[in-house]
Amino acid sequence: MEILVYPDEQLKLESQPVEEFGQQFQDFIDRLEQTRLAGPGAVGIAAPQVGQPIRAVIVDVSRMKRPVANHGHLVLVNPEITEWEGYETGREGCLSVPDYTGNVIRARQIVLQAQDRHGKIHRYEMEGFEARAVQHEIDHLDGLLFIDRVVSRRSDIFQRKNYK
Repeated sequence: MEILVYPDEQLKLESQPVEEFGQQFQDFIDRLEQTRLAGPGAVGIAAPQVGQPIRAVIVDVSRMKRPVANHGHLVLVNPEITEWEGYETGREGCLSVPDYTGNVIRARQIVLQAQDRHGKIHRYEMEGFEARAVQHEIDHLDGLLFIDRVVSRRSDIFQRKNYK
């Protein structure tokens, strides 16, 4: 699927909850995952990035070069952060902002409640990079990009290095 790129106005829309988990939704999640895998180094993708304003994201940090604590491949539907603790600054990039990265302050630890692709409710405790990636993707569901969260557009946004 085509990934929307900033400043596309669709990226600013607030997403609607998923209520139907039928075959059409399952097919969409499969196509969303194929799109994520086609992106350079993408650990996450949100439905709004492909023009679907629904509350669904995919996150998988299990293939990072340096191992990080994680829950593996996650399809998170109607995710909600219920608790958070601590803050840290980290560098983020985004498929929808392909030419830049930026320093963003995020919660270090979160508790998340979400449905899986079949509608079953799960609770996750996350920390570090996985927590950061999930917060980044949930922002997409609320019409936010990482560039909306940088402390200073003058000193916290950087030209992206080319992928090989």
